[in-house]
Amino acid sequence: MNFDFIQWVVIPVMIFLARILDVTLGTIRIIFVSKGLRVWAPLLGFFEVLIWILTISQIMQNLTNPINYLAYAGGFATGNFVGIWVENKLAMGMALIRIITVKDSEALVEFLRGKDFMVTVVDAEGARGMVKVIFTVVKRKNIKKAVEYIRQFNPNAFYTIEEVGYVNSPILTAGSNRKRSWFSFSLKRK
Repeated sequence: MNFDFIQWVVIPVMIFLARILDVTLGTIRIIFVSKGLRVWAPLLGFFEVLIWILTISQIMQNLTNPINYLAYAGGFATGNFVGIWVENKLAMGMALIRIITVKDSEALVEFLRGKDFMVTVVDAEGARGMVKVIFTVVKRKNIKKAVEYIRQFNPNAFYTIEEVGYVNSPILTAGSNRKRSWFSFSLKRK
């Protein structure tokens, strides 16, 4: 291979790909740290830094090639995009969906319970009078399915979704046939 081809094409492409990999690993590592995954986070960190050192050493050996700088920056930007995409595909953790509806919520509540979602309903007062507040804790990978059900039964319902840091017992999720946990009974309306 021609030396110019290696210097102007192969090395920049390798830098670009290495940056995508190390930034993606860094994004996932941060998520693992926030989830308390004590084994996986340091392991990913090791490979993230190893790849970064190898990449930066190539740039230092080829300081006269401006394409390397562009490849480094482009790999960083693309790595952020890929890292977020991978994290969304992993969808680790739990989420709380809070639904506020003025419309009768019984059909939605019964449907969600029939799909094995844990549901808690609370009477509340909103700006326009009495409302129902429906809580359900789901695996993040089931959020899309739950939102589809909400829109199907009450397209005008107001809902929020937030990440849950800790759940004290197993959670029933869509498709599961396990018994309902203490959590589902402790929050039920009396």
